Amino acid sequence: MRKIFCYFVFTFLIIGCQNSNQPPLKLKDFKDDIGVKELGKRLIHLPFGLNSMEASNDEVDEIFIAVHGGNSEGYEWIYPLKTIDSKNKHMYFNRWADNACYQDSAENLEKDISNILSQNPTLKKVSLIGHSYGGILVTHILKIWQASTPIEVHVVASPLRGMPMLESMCGYKPIEKIPRNSVLFEWRTQQQLDNVYKDFFEDPQKVDIEGSTVSILPDTYKGNRLGHNWSISWVADEAFQ
Repeated sequence: MRKIFCYFVFTFLIIGCQNSNQPPLKLKDFKDDIGVKELGKRLIHLPFGLNSMEASNDEVDEIFIAVHGGNSEGYEWIYPLKTIDSKNKHMYFNRWADNACYQDSAENLEKDISNILSQNPTLKKVSLIGHSYGGILVTHILKIWQASTPIEVHVVASPLRGMPMLESMCGYKPIEKIPRNSVLFEWRTQQQLDNVYKDFFEDPQKVDIEGSTVSILPDTYKGNRLGHNWSISWVADEAFQ
């Protein structure tokens, strides 16, 4: 029995060492022979903070930052990140503590962006896309944005209207008006097709924000019901191609 126990401990340690030595995930690792679930695990296990997804490129004029939602498994971002990437964009994935209030994470991300802009004065644009709870975070950045660089924000299947727990625990209030030098695009799923929102009395995505552009997603995407997680892929195809 002791030998069996030692064998399993040894095996566990070997696997743990292999995982710990695995380099951080990059876009170049998004290969067709690796399943999206496996890539998703590696993506969501990136360290907290802003993670660069590709090597530096002096030719880019835009930074593009993806912000996940609550309890994300990462896989829903694999296709969108590959699809949105282009020669003029430097892609990032922001890993944050989605089991807590969003303000600290948003302020940390805003500081990270400011540092990038100060080090790269030729950058002409900052783009953010936030899914679900991540949309709350990226719209908070609109509230605190001070840089002169234009910022474009996309929120996908995000409860911008607010929810009782979010309001009581985090003091959330939706942004009322888009500030200067910025744009906001809201991509809303149909409530009855979204497994996260379908049982809500009111659609938490519905909110009036002055200056925002709102689009309602269709019923299906590539033969699948267009629900909560597929929504990012649909936006990647329709908004960035």
